[in-house]
Amino acid sequence: MSEKSKSSSKTWKWYALRIIAVGATLFGIFASWALWVAWVPMGKAPAGERLARMEASPNSADGVFVNTQPMYNDVTGMFTNASTMSDYAEATKPIPVYPDTRKELAAPPNGTRVTWLGHSTVLMEIAGKRVLSDPIFGPTPFPIEAFGPKRWYAPPVPLEELSNVDVVIISHDHYDHLDQPTIAAMASWKTEFVVPLGVGAHLEYWGIPAERIIELDWWQEHQFDDLKIVATPARHASGRQAFDQMRTLWAGYALIGPQHRIMFSGDTGLFDDMEKIGEQYGPFDLVMIEVGAYHHTWPDWHIGPEQALVGHKMMRGKLFMPIHWGLFNLALHGWTEPLERTWVAAEKQQVSFTTPKPGQPFLLGAAPKPERWWPEIPWQTAKEHPIISTRAGDPNDRYPTP
Repeated sequence: MSEKSKSSSKTWKWYALRIIAVGATLFGIFASWALWVAWVPMGKAPAGERLARMEASPNSADGVFVNTQPMYNDVTGMFTNASTMSDYAEATKPIPVYPDTRKELAAPPNGTRVTWLGHSTVLMEIAGKRVLSDPIFGPTPFPIEAFGPKRWYAPPVPLEELSNVDVVIISHDHYDHLDQPTIAAMASWKTEFVVPLGVGAHLEYWGIPAERIIELDWWQEHQFDDLKIVATPARHASGRQAFDQMRTLWAGYALIGPQHRIMFSGDTGLFDDMEKIGEQYGPFDLVMIEVGAYHHTWPDWHIGPEQALVGHKMMRGKLFMPIHWGLFNLALHGWTEPLERTWVAAEKQQVSFTTPKPGQPFLLGAAPKPERWWPEIPWQTAKEHPIISTRAGDPNDRYPTP
C-alpha cells in the first residue's frame, strides 16, 4: 500500500471514529433527557407491606400476576403487519363533542346518570356517588408528550370541575388508563381511589395520600355507603416500562347500588370468568366493554367489537355501551371501525346498545338510541380478520366465532 493510501485510510478511520463518538454522545444525551422526562410518569415499584400483600395473592406467581387463562401473541405477525395501518387511523376532522356537558353535569341527576368522556373515562353517578373510571385528561397516553399519540379533542368537561368526584376507579397501570398528570392534579381532592393490587404505589409517588387509596384483589369489594364496588377479573396485563411487566394487577369493576348495577370491563380479552361475574353480580343495567385498539395477532389482549358483545351477554348485561375508542390512535384499524363493527354485531346478536357522543350524559332507562354521529369512513375490509380469542393461549383452540 502506498504512503498516500495509508494516509487516506488513517484519515477515513479517524473520521469514522469521530462520527461514532459524536453519535454515541448525542444518543446518550437524548437517552438521558428521555429518562429524565419519563422518570416520574413511569411511576414507582411497590415495596414493604404493599409488596407482601401482592405476593400473598392467589393470582400471583414468581413475582408477577397471572391471568386465569394465558394469552397468545403472534409475534411474527405483529411485526409483519406493522406497516398495514389504515389510512383512516387518525381522526382528521373535528369530532362532534356534546356541547352541553358542563351545564347538564352541574345539575344533580334524577336517577343513575352516565357520561362517556372519551376512551375509558366514564363518569357514573350511581347510588348517591360520583365515580370516575380511568381518567385521562392529559394530552397523550405516553410518558414523553412529544412522542405520544395526541388526543383528538379536549375533555368535554375540565378536570377541575370534577373535583367533587367521590371515587376514582383504575383498571390497570397502562398509560392510557393511568395518566400521571391527571392523577397528580387530583392530589388535593378528597376523592378516594380504588385500584388493583400494587397500583397504589404509583398514586402515592404522585402525591395521593395513602389513606385515600384502596387496593383490591380480584373478587374483593369495598362499600361506599349505598354503593358497593367489586374488583373483578380481567384478561390483560400491566406495566409502565420494560422491567415491571405484569408486576401490578389489572381488573374490571362491578358497581352495585340499590337501584342499578353497572359493569366496567377495563381492558380485557374474552375469558370464561365473565359468566361467573354475571352470575355473582348481574344482571347489569349497563355493561361497558372496550371495543377499540385490537388486532388479530394479539387476540387475547383486547376483546374486539364482536366478542365484546359476547362478553356482554356472558355478564348478563341489559344495555351495552362501547368504550376504549374515539380519542387516540392506538392500533392499526380505522378510528371509526370499532363502532361500525359493534353496530353490525349488535344487530346480529340482538343486543341493545347506545352510542352517545363524547360528553353526552344520559340516565339509565333513558339512554339515547344508537346514532352514527361519526363520519362515514371505509372499514369493511377489517371483517376479514375478526378477533377470536384463544381459550388458554393456544391458537388452535379458540372460542366460537361470534
